[in-house]
Amino acid sequence: MDNNKHDDAIKHVLVVGGGTAGWLSACHLAKRLRANAADGVRVTLLESEDIPTIGVGEGTVPAIRQTLQHLGISETDFVRECDASFKQSIKFVDWLHSPRGGESHYYHHVFDYPDNRCADLTRFWLSQLEKRSSYADAVSVQGRICDRGLGPKDITHPEFEGATSYAYHLDAAKFARLLTRHAVEKLGVRHLLGNVQRARLGEDGAIKAVVTDRHGDVEADLFVDCTGFSSLLLGQALGVGFIDRRDVLFADYALAAQVPYTAPDTPIPSFTIATAQESGWTWDIGLPARRGTGYVYSSAHTDHARAEDTFRHYLGSEAERVDVRRIPMKVGYREQFWHKNCVAIGLSQGFVEPLEATGILVYDATARMLAETLPARTSVMDLVARQFNRHVRYTWDRVIEFIKLHYCISRRDDSDFWLDNRDPATIPEALRDKLQLWRFQPPTEYDFPSKLEIFNLPNYLYVLYGMEYETSLAAIDRHLTDCRVAETQCALIADVSGRLSGQLPPHRELIEKIRRFGLQKI
Repeated sequence: MDNNKHDDAIKHVLVVGGGTAGWLSACHLAKRLRANAADGVRVTLLESEDIPTIGVGEGTVPAIRQTLQHLGISETDFVRECDASFKQSIKFVDWLHSPRGGESHYYHHVFDYPDNRCADLTRFWLSQLEKRSSYADAVSVQGRICDRGLGPKDITHPEFEGATSYAYHLDAAKFARLLTRHAVEKLGVRHLLGNVQRARLGEDGAIKAVVTDRHGDVEADLFVDCTGFSSLLLGQALGVGFIDRRDVLFADYALAAQVPYTAPDTPIPSFTIATAQESGWTWDIGLPARRGTGYVYSSAHTDHARAEDTFRHYLGSEAERVDVRRIPMKVGYREQFWHKNCVAIGLSQGFVEPLEATGILVYDATARMLAETLPARTSVMDLVARQFNRHVRYTWDRVIEFIKLHYCISRRDDSDFWLDNRDPATIPEALRDKLQLWRFQPPTEYDFPSKLEIFNLPNYLYVLYGMEYETSLAAIDRHLTDCRVAETQCALIADVSGRLSGQLPPHRELIEKIRRFGLQKI
């Protein structure tokens, strides 16, 4: 049999659209497909100079460290070139209830995840009704580290290692530029600038080429749609529909502003501050040179003018010196993410509000999944696509459930926005079932059986019990095997927290040392 008679090998992948999603996709594909080798698969990225990057968040989760290391990007270079700071937590302010008498409630969703001690520590904490600390402080040192303004490591820690787990805050535009240079110079990605005028389809209905203003027809075997909410290829050219999930997550607009510091030595929080508001929530992210702030809100529960008033009130005296940008958000995901020879990554794939930094997380995870599952030949592409679609749909459904959790267990009753979020009719059935179960027993690892979970047991525990979710003590008493062991573990955590507090530097000091001296390579 002549294997060359019908040569269906995948030889060229074209990523259409830049930004973080596009360049992460190009990097993952180029590394996996050996684009810089003579016998590798060509990877090209085509982007427009006329379309600004859409972004409402500048936060990441710890998985980004593994990605940077996997791609061969230096952490020192990343911190220096992306105006990056460290992120150890999301601090949720006033999500449990509205401020009472000027007193706010907050909790940390930290990135240090308890190991197999988690179940016993959780049960022990739940049993200590009268004398317990916050849940995060009971099972982790990191909440205290955050509250004391400290970084997760010191200058002696090698790249990507620390005393605690961490992610980053970053300037998204600068991150895209870093990825661009790395992709082109180190990984062999070909970079084209130009505008897509239309997609040209073949007789089989797949994309044959994209027609551009500068480069004519650009053909490829696989097209990666990173064209944002417009979804020029998967949505418009191939007609794949969009599933709107505003029935579950109501926030569909964001206001964003960059706030300069009034003093160069202003302390930088090593966490995102997410503060609940009447019709949504505000984010506040500290970078070395400025703050990135915004207000995510539901247009069904407030109007744009009132939303801007709410946001400017949050900014206080800084409000007069900043420009506010309004960004519409399409909440939901595509009916399919891979159709024929086109895969969507980024906003063209799906989007939910930037709570918990889900955007970069999902785009990075699905880009790497694409790179690692891409078949060598087009003849089996449909089989891989079906599996990819199942996995990505599962991911988006679980992400939506986790984001909804933050709203639906709130006790806020000060607006229709919060009352509607607490309405069981707006809660996905799978989440409703889990919440009912967790009234009688704490979550366990068996509630999260898939290896493809984006958010796992520790994430749910930090949110549930940061929000003082009530779990029956009857189940706790029966399963808590040894109170003395759990008590000793909690005491050890408090002791380690105290020692680290004397060793770790203030966050801004750490960043300045890295920018000046660099970190030790692994």
